[in-house]
Amino acid sequence: MQRILHPRGAVVLTAADGFAALCVVERQRPDIIFLDLMMPRLDGYQTCALLKRHENFSRIPVVMLSSKDGVFDRARGRMAGSELYLSKPITRDGLLGAIEAHVELTQ
Repeated sequence: MQRILHPRGAVVLTAADGFAALCVVERQRPDIIFLDLMMPRLDGYQTCALLKRHENFSRIPVVMLSSKDGVFDRARGRMAGSELYLSKPITRDGLLGAIEAHVELTQ
């Protein structure tokens, strides 16, 4: 994802797990959040649900990323509050499409 986004001027922030992601979001207030479902300590569903329940972060679009592509997984992502669910491997077009659909770009 960084190789695709950095050349386009995007700042990409990373976190090792869901708890670290919450800290990054608190400090940096990103325009969009990509969460892997399979994170240690606090998974993507839990992290998304916590963010969407917080008034300061509830409007930040969340995109779930997973190698799981079942209907149940997608529904659970929606229930947690995600705007989109992308299956791995993530394509360049899928990544850029998610950003274009959910982030207001100013030029």
